[in-house]
Amino acid sequence: MRAQFVLSEIGVGLRRNLTMTFAVVVSVALSLALFGGSLLMSDQVNTMKGYWYDKVNVSIFLCNKSDAESDPNCAKGAVTDDQKKQIKADLDKMDVVQTVTYESQDQAYKHYKEQFGDSPLASSLTPDQMQESYRIKLKDPQKYQVIATAFNGRDGVQSVQDQKGILDNLFKLLNGMNWAARAVMALMLVVALMLIVNTVRVSAFSRRRETGIMRLVGASGFYIQAPFIMEAAVAGLIGGTLACAFLLIARYFLIDHGLALADQLTLINFIGWDAVLTKLPLILATSLLMPALAAFFALRKYLKV
Repeated sequence: MRAQFVLSEIGVGLRRNLTMTFAVVVSVALSLALFGGSLLMSDQVNTMKGYWYDKVNVSIFLCNKSDAESDPNCAKGAVTDDQKKQIKADLDKMDVVQTVTYESQDQAYKHYKEQFGDSPLASSLTPDQMQESYRIKLKDPQKYQVIATAFNGRDGVQSVQDQKGILDNLFKLLNGMNWAARAVMALMLVVALMLIVNTVRVSAFSRRRETGIMRLVGASGFYIQAPFIMEAAVAGLIGGTLACAFLLIARYFLIDHGLALADQLTLINFIGWDAVLTKLPLILATSLLMPALAAFFALRKYLKV
């Protein structure tokens, strides 16, 4: 097969169906940009999980005098020194515990003032109203229930709280947004495939005379189909290239410059450029193979060779 002939046929086909080719390029670009974005979103959520789950603490809040009057869990009174020593000793014996940090009422009051000093409630609080607590770093954050089972309901313990539960709600929201993006991506892929099939059909119909002559002179089926398949592949590859450009531009302007989220949201450990660059070959390969396969199967039905 002469490469010059195939290339000329590709150019003719793209020019003849310029409007539909443009629609294919745009739909492929948008769908694959969403595809790449959903992959990066998954990486971002996993990175955040690894970063934050490693920092979460389990807190054992101890009863104070105020709790003894109002909280059923502290009906036996404020925590005693012996109870605190026993709790600390039991924590030190547990294999799941990595470190234990004690926070006094004065320290809790100081931290509260630092974080919520502007709150109207802060001015009415006193250190004796704050709760003493043990902050526990676990070797495996998933083992929170071991601590909760061992200390919930114990004398002197007001409650056992796991910061991981707060993060789980955030990650559920992020995962929900990611699945929504994937649903839109799937819809856009279906639209792109339909456009590719229709473009191939129109192109094959507009050149039915040429293909008929090629059949009569003994041209092989692949020789006749190749220009149509490559037209779809070229249009898809252009769309894939645009999708890659969208992702690179978004990463550059949203994270590093422009909005500069990396500087404004320092608590979030954003994924790096390596995560973005590793997705580009997959996007380009998909943009090339998806239209080519769609065109191949469409031609089997609409181009009788």
